[in-house]
Amino acid sequence: MNLANKIESDQLTMINFHASWCGPCIAMKPHLDEAIANYGEAIHYERVDIDQNPGLAQIFEIRGVPTTMLFKKGNMKWRHSGVLSSQQLTEIVNENL
Repeated sequence: MNLANKIESDQLTMINFHASWCGPCIAMKPHLDEAIANYGEAIHYERVDIDQNPGLAQIFEIRGVPTTMLFKKGNMKWRHSGVLSSQQLTEIVNENL
């Protein structure tokens, strides 16, 4: 399933925009992995490297990384730039499921 289809689906989709050179992005990855592991198939999760996907970064108006977004049925439910803990991510996902 491509990214557009995931965003449009009934399932919650989390997209994390990052870069390989970004220290905060590297620090946040284990928190993302831990939070997402709790949901199994209940949530789609995509990591998008802005250097490898500059077109997507432009479409989503990414100005800084890490930037994380939640979508459901084509609507952006939440967006945040900066590092979050696994607990914070879990709370945000629970609020939007």
